[in-house]
Amino acid sequence: MKVLVVYKKTAYERWHAEDDPRIRALIAAGDRAVASLERAHANHHRALEEAEAAFAERGVETVFRHEHHEPADGFDMVFTLGGDGTLLWASHTVGKGTPMVAINSDPEHSVGYFCAGDRHNVGETIDAALEERLRPTKLTRMEVRIDERVAHTRVLNDVLFCHDCPAATTRFLIRFGEVEESHACSGIWVGPAAGSTAAQRSAGGKVLPIGSKKLQWVVRELYRPRGASMELAKGLIPDGEELLVKTQIREGRIYFDGAQKVAEVDVGSEIVLRRSAEPLPLLGLRSRGR
Repeated sequence: MKVLVVYKKTAYERWHAEDDPRIRALIAAGDRAVASLERAHANHHRALEEAEAAFAERGVETVFRHEHHEPADGFDMVFTLGGDGTLLWASHTVGKGTPMVAINSDPEHSVGYFCAGDRHNVGETIDAALEERLRPTKLTRMEVRIDERVAHTRVLNDVLFCHDCPAATTRFLIRFGEVEESHACSGIWVGPAAGSTAAQRSAGGKVLPIGSKKLQWVVRELYRPRGASMELAKGLIPDGEELLVKTQIREGRIYFDGAQKVAEVDVGSEIVLRRSAEPLPLLGLRSRGR
């Protein structure tokens, strides 16, 4: 068996590498704004060291890397060490036939909804995964096309389409089925069930069953003209159907599963969102009533 472990770089490491005198001064003073950085960094690296030792003891061929942009081809299983963000970024490199396992390296400071274990049970989680004792869940992912070009086929959490300036109005035409509307708002969230407990819910959407094949969209802060009937403020996209968003702004941006991957879209561009043919097999996901 050949295993890939993708681990995050902590905020402390990233900021320390910048050698910014302001950051150094805040850390030295124990300022509240950065008080947790060193503690979170230490927790993460203890978990990373435990994972390295655990795989070595078990004689598993393992590759550790921080970069999460290279394809994860040729591996039998992919582990992530970080939080949900690390799992999301790494999942973009993983095809539908490779199982993933997430371990939360710092549960005190990091969200771990997708995680099968945490820094307190690193070895046990690795054993359970390698011995096939973790229940697999097939998670729906989303495909995004921009002007008929496939931009992404592995969106797990959500995409956000909005103006590049948060204070500016986002304008677009939205069409689902036979209904089309013109919207002025602060943006639109679209995503599969795995992301429905996050931004979709915060914006007024539903929490979907974790195994659902439906997608959901929720328009943020929609302007509702007097007397207008806005049927497409939010809704569900059944498997086999799609949502069309046609931008009416020059400075449009699409963010895929967070801020790290972004695409620019101009006025007149058409964004089509549908269920992807590449579900993600995730091991050890706890349903939490879903």
